Amino acid sequence: MTIPERTAPGALPAGDGGRPPTALRQLAAASVGNAVEWYDWYAYSFLAVYFAGRVFPEDAGNPLVPLLSAFAVFAVGFFVRPVGGLLMGAVADRRGRRSALTATILLMGGGSLLLAAVPTYAAAGIWAPVLLVVARLVQGLSVGGEFAASTTFLVESAGPGRRGLFSSFQYVSTTVGQLLASGTAAALAAALSEDQMSDWGWRVPFVIGALISLVGFWIRRGAAETRSAEERAAPRPGLFEALRRHPRESLLICGITTGGTIAYYTWTTYLPAYAAVGGGIGKGDALLVGTVSLAFFACLQPLGGMLSDRIGRRPLLIGFAAGFALLVVPLLGLARGSLWSLLAVQCAGMVLLTGYTSVAAAVNAEVFPARVRAAGIGFPYSLTVALFGGTAPYVGTWFEQAGRPGAFPWYVAGLCAVSLAVYAALPETAHRGLER
Repeated sequence: MTIPERTAPGALPAGDGGRPPTALRQLAAASVGNAVEWYDWYAYSFLAVYFAGRVFPEDAGNPLVPLLSAFAVFAVGFFVRPVGGLLMGAVADRRGRRSALTATILLMGGGSLLLAAVPTYAAAGIWAPVLLVVARLVQGLSVGGEFAASTTFLVESAGPGRRGLFSSFQYVSTTVGQLLASGTAAALAAALSEDQMSDWGWRVPFVIGALISLVGFWIRRGAAETRSAEERAAPRPGLFEALRRHPRESLLICGITTGGTIAYYTWTTYLPAYAAVGGGIGKGDALLVGTVSLAFFACLQPLGGMLSDRIGRRPLLIGFAAGFALLVVPLLGLARGSLWSLLAVQCAGMVLLTGYTSVAAAVNAEVFPARVRAAGIGFPYSLTVALFGGTAPYVGTWFEQAGRPGAFPWYVAGLCAVSLAVYAALPETAHRGLER
């Protein structure tokens, strides 16, 4: 049975000190911590071109080999995300959303600190890439639970007719974190020589990430729990209850996420490396373009969320998937022309991508009841991201190494077409009450 949604964020249980939460306080608790999480996660992808040759053995015959290895580790981190989504989702459903949010940010900070301390291959041999993998596994567990916990927290904090707006802050904060990572990398690349960046400069952002994780932890400790004491006192769901009792909904999350995750990671993570490696655009210039386009992207998210509260989620999702399926091939072909063409391509893709990112949190949360919402979202979402999003840089680099760079855009277009079929059959949930 669907129970009407709470009438306002003030209907939520009181936070620390017995004070009722405000919308701004709830948004800050989710968004600031989420930005810190994703800063730590994305710093790796922006700095891979600098540390790959130091942590992995170089192949004199092919300079792409170390970068390919670095992106393979990037993908490995994604493959523990489903475990993190399941475990941290279960924590969020059993002990509350705030408990899960504080746990994930501590894990992320620890992984960043370990990344900052990874030795070079020349100094430690095989232990260098091994420690790199361990650090990414820790971060993968963290970020796997982050989306599920913060998604449920944001949507459950929203008042009537505002779930789309609140959910858009999932990717506002994600993008802010990525923007900080990109901006930090770009600033260091401008201030240091390429040799300095490769020697020690790439470690600096990871140290910063470990420190600001403590700030995010402090902010989240002051958040108000979105589940009442009565809801948390009810019999706790089993670890696999969401999969067992809601198999259709779990598959639906996979279909919703497939096109969105490949488009997102292609446009926001891989595109600078794609342009730098094969397009004659300098690494620093590619990072600068990525930073500018990410700022533009962050500004679009609340607009998309508010629009979805008025006209529904499906029109935005269908527009995103159809646009990418039809345009990704010509857009990626133009990305290697010049710095200005790369900027135009990135911004055009960001407009289309907003149709997915601004509503993804709301759509996913509206699929499951509150009892298993976090774990129900966490596992299928993270599994799909691992299969298609986390592998995007690796697959793109592999096509490049194989001499078939033109095949990758078609791969992206095909996956977006799959999600387009799912969106076309998706029921509209924007104007329904949130099931408790």
